[in-house]
Amino acid sequence: MKKDIQIPKVEDVYVAIVNEYNDIYKTQDWNAYIINNKDVDLEMVLIVTSGYSNDKQTSVFRKKLDKLPKKSYAKIELMQEELFALNNTFKVSFFEGNTMFDKTYLFRKNTINLKALQPIPLMSVKGVLVK
Repeated sequence: MKKDIQIPKVEDVYVAIVNEYNDIYKTQDWNAYIINNKDVDLEMVLIVTSGYSNDKQTSVFRKKLDKLPKKSYAKIELMQEELFALNNTFKVSFFEGNTMFDKTYLFRKNTINLKALQPIPLMSVKGVLVK
């Protein structure tokens, strides 16, 4: 029976953690974004995030987006730098048409830093990207 279940592969949907200037508080902040680089809209996007290590675990954060238009992005959450010493997971589920997709994005501990910045698709900023 398990062999009959087809799990579609997620492509062109990414999670990025971006270092950007906050005009309101005049600070340099790290923010997590979901990026839809597909040519179709995503519907009912559910994101569950958490951080963990061998001896620590953060609380679980949940976010829902009714729609994420094609070739767009949306902010998930502000990230405190203390979290970068942990493994950070972003479990993303969404519908594309009548098909449900699911993928877990993992930022391994200490991989989010200024030296790891790279250009982010669809955004004119640099950050750390997981495909």
